[in-house]
Amino acid sequence: MSETDGPNESGKLAEAARRAAARTQGAREDPEPSLGMRFGQIGILGWTIVVPTLVGLFAGRWLDRVFETGVFFSAPLLMLGAAFGFWSAWRWMHRQ
Repeated sequence: MSETDGPNESGKLAEAARRAAARTQGAREDPEPSLGMRFGQIGILGWTIVVPTLVGLFAGRWLDRVFETGVFFSAPLLMLGAAFGFWSAWRWMHRQ
């Protein structure tokens, strides 16, 4: 130690070393997910959004053909399907 280092400086250094050791130990106990796991999560999220959107679109197109209404049912059901898909994906992400 130099003459300018006091007890406060060595206390800060010791605290920094303790925090670094705690971070290292935490990383060993709870490792970061693998790249394959991340890609799997992205795929699940994608399908969670796409499937309800397509179901809403197909149901809307079917109703439009049955009632001969143009896009009267397609547009709102598409939006409802997308909203449900995003809501479902948001819930799934917060459970992980």
